[in-house]
Amino acid sequence: MTDRTHRLSLTRQAELLGISRGSLYYAPRPVSAGDLKLMRRIDELHMDYPFAGSRMMKGLLRQEGFPTGRLHVATLMKQMGIEALYRRPNTSKPAPGHKVHPYLLRKLAVTRPNQVWATDITYIPMARGFVYLVAVVDWFSRKVLSWRLSVTLETGPCVEALNEALVRHGAPEIMNSDQGSQFTSNDFIKALKDAGIRISMDGKGAWRDNVFVERLWRSIKYEEVYLRAYDSVSDARESLGRYLTFYNTRRPHSSLDGQTPDQAHTNTPRPIPVAA
Repeated sequence: MTDRTHRLSLTRQAELLGISRGSLYYAPRPVSAGDLKLMRRIDELHMDYPFAGSRMMKGLLRQEGFPTGRLHVATLMKQMGIEALYRRPNTSKPAPGHKVHPYLLRKLAVTRPNQVWATDITYIPMARGFVYLVAVVDWFSRKVLSWRLSVTLETGPCVEALNEALVRHGAPEIMNSDQGSQFTSNDFIKALKDAGIRISMDGKGAWRDNVFVERLWRSIKYEEVYLRAYDSVSDARESLGRYLTFYNTRRPHSSLDGQTPDQAHTNTPRPIPVAA
């Protein structure tokens, strides 16, 4: 945007662009090793105690010898894209153009593959740094239909994962997600509407509304992520790809009568309990 070799001074270039001169000299700092260690432990505790907000999380961390304050914990949790999971009054308003849709799965009997899909995004720690994983899951069979890794909490990878699932499996009747900005964005909503998919969104902070994706995250974290220390994004992508192939094709599920997600997605459908 600016050119240090231009005949105009940087000060004048900043004035013309309407930006702060100080921003021209700012170099982003990587997340410190201490914060990365803290974020990994927050992620692990969040899996075990999803109801813990920043105040409780601070207490849990201090019990383990992490001398950190509540505001710092809250900042890291926001950066990780996680929050305490409990139902509360929805007093916040969506950003302009980001409409929140009602939850459609209550009392709905899901009886076949491709009837309902769900999507979500989660934090993945690495040896140095972190990434985010988004997945599209078939509600009936638990099959991971598509996934993407991203270094930021942006909409693009979510739309890419959705489009890949649509190409591979056709369109479901309903897509369920939380109220995150990625899934209420114009681009994501447009992709769903263009495919003729009905839109369902969880109640604010209500983890039970998307329980099958929460169970997927728990399996991925305990059976793959927490056993590794990914050296790079490519390393994380390769290792997670192997695990998700195992998850779909070889890992039996007790809730599927011992079938794998692939088998449940292909075999004769059978009803599962209605959504909460």
